[in-house]
Amino acid sequence: MKMQTLALAFLAATALGGLAWVFLYPILSGERKAENRRASIARSEPAASRQTDKNQRTRREQVEGSLKELEARRKKDKRVPLGVRLTQAGLDWTTQKFLVISGILAAVFFVLALLFGGGLLAAIGLAFAGGFGLPRWALSYLKKRREKNFLKALPDAVDVIVRGIKAGLPLFESIKVVAADSPDPLRSEFLAIIETQAIGMPLGEACARLYERMPVPEANFFGIVIAIQQKSGGNLSEALGNLSKVLRDRKKMAEKIQAMSMEAKASAGIIGSLPPTVMLLVYLSTPGYISVLWTHPTGQLMLVGCVVWMSIGIFVMKKMINFDF
Repeated sequence: MKMQTLALAFLAATALGGLAWVFLYPILSGERKAENRRASIARSEPAASRQTDKNQRTRREQVEGSLKELEARRKKDKRVPLGVRLTQAGLDWTTQKFLVISGILAAVFFVLALLFGGGLLAAIGLAFAGGFGLPRWALSYLKKRREKNFLKALPDAVDVIVRGIKAGLPLFESIKVVAADSPDPLRSEFLAIIETQAIGMPLGEACARLYERMPVPEANFFGIVIAIQQKSGGNLSEALGNLSKVLRDRKKMAEKIQAMSMEAKASAGIIGSLPPTVMLLVYLSTPGYISVLWTHPTGQLMLVGCVVWMSIGIFVMKKMINFDF
């Protein structure tokens, strides 16, 4: 009986303690007030959150607009006219001369394909490759080679300008020194800056136009630094010194990337050269076995398909092993 009474008392005390914990503790500890404060803050948050969301949307719209503008500029830069591409490649040809030479190459490839019994389909394919693909590939090769030579000499030219400014020479005279002593194509580009400035264009704008003739980021950096200094002033020698350091660091990074990707490039070259090499060896050993590829219409179609698929594979491998930085 005593045990039952003690158990009931214990259960009653536990129940009363639980009720007190539920109803009295929040009042005594201040949790009720905290909940009221949180509720009031929650009621005031929607207006603030709406204002924050509005500001975030405004900033997001501004960023999206800037990105769209930059994307439009990039697409516009990709659609470079043929005359500008000829200038960027260092050629003084007119557009008509380039098109005439392309047409002559297409006719020569077409006639050679017919003379060697390649068939009409192969002749058309070779004419297209010789008249459209080969001249533009050569133009792109000359442009890249010219850009490479320009980037090779640009850091030294910037250092010459920095030393000239520190020695007391004006910026224009320092650019003249670079134009007189630098190798091509840097000399011709800086001579173009001098000629453009001589006809009345501001020096900052003349330097900014360097990017149109030499579309590399380093030329754009140089033009931006000069243009900003001409508009807002500042320590030009320090700015150009920092630019020279950036150019040299980018050059080191490019050489490091090239060294790291040489193994992949060698593998891609071996894979790409295997099919024509095997084809040549088979032709030297058994000419009648493989000559069906260019004497029979089905073989010609298969050969064109192989060339297309090999070109796609080489293009994909090139994209995989070339890095932008």
